[in-house]
Amino acid sequence: MELKALSSNWKKLQETLKKDVSTPPTQKRKRSDREPQNDLVKKRKSAAEAGKRNSTSRTVQAPKKQKRMSQGTPDKNASANETSNAVVSRENEGRSPNVEIGKYIAMDCEMVGIGPDPDNDSALARVSIVNYNGDQVYDSYVRPKEMVTDWRTHVSGILPKHMAEARSLEQVQKEVAEILEGRILVGHALRNDLDALLLSHPKRDIRDTSKHPPYRKVAGGGSPRLKILASEFLGLNIQAGAHSSMEDAKATMLLYRRDKDEFEREHLKKWPVRALPESKENGGDEKKKKKKKKKTRKR
Repeated sequence: MELKALSSNWKKLQETLKKDVSTPPTQKRKRSDREPQNDLVKKRKSAAEAGKRNSTSRTVQAPKKQKRMSQGTPDKNASANETSNAVVSRENEGRSPNVEIGKYIAMDCEMVGIGPDPDNDSALARVSIVNYNGDQVYDSYVRPKEMVTDWRTHVSGILPKHMAEARSLEQVQKEVAEILEGRILVGHALRNDLDALLLSHPKRDIRDTSKHPPYRKVAGGGSPRLKILASEFLGLNIQAGAHSSMEDAKATMLLYRRDKDEFEREHLKKWPVRALPESKENGGDEKKKKKKKKKTRKR
């Protein structure tokens, strides 16, 4: 009985062994289990490498983003440096070193009240000059010699603190006279400004917007206010608060440029171009020739 049982058990064992041989080995199953893990590891590694590449590319592109931001919204310091190279208005700078003056200049002054009757007695407190393009040529506060009894800040924009670094009248006179020499002077009611500076300028070289006939029509034939002219003909709102001589000088130059041809036509009626007649010039040449001929006489 035992042998029969053993033989039957042996047969069963052989059959199970055959089944195990026919089925894939366990190692292959383990490999199949590991294969997706290896794929995950590879994917993770590739993702990590891609992340590193993206991070490095971002770090390289970061400066470009900063440049764009700096161009769009410049820093205060950067804007100050840029504007220092560009033409800008700087209070009390004196003669602007990097600005060409040119043939045409516009000037405006601000006054303060002095003495016992400050409403009628004025002294120069600021001078501003621009060129034909409206670029600042000169700007200076002026220290009055008389006691200031009314700063007229609401109109002039002048404050006592401005006198701390103001220039003397003599210095301003000299510097302004050098700028005015040989140039066409544009302004509004220039006689008041020149009187305050104690300077004169040839009437032939003055273009006054307060005396221009087309502009005087706005005031019914009288002297118009600069604020009204700027609003009516330029669409500019100036002198909204305290006046600025720099702003007013730019406005007068724009008014002149707007109607320059008419300005010059009206000016030529009063001050025609000087020209020597050709007969005199030819006569002078003939006299010189006669004198030369007298010297070369035949003997």
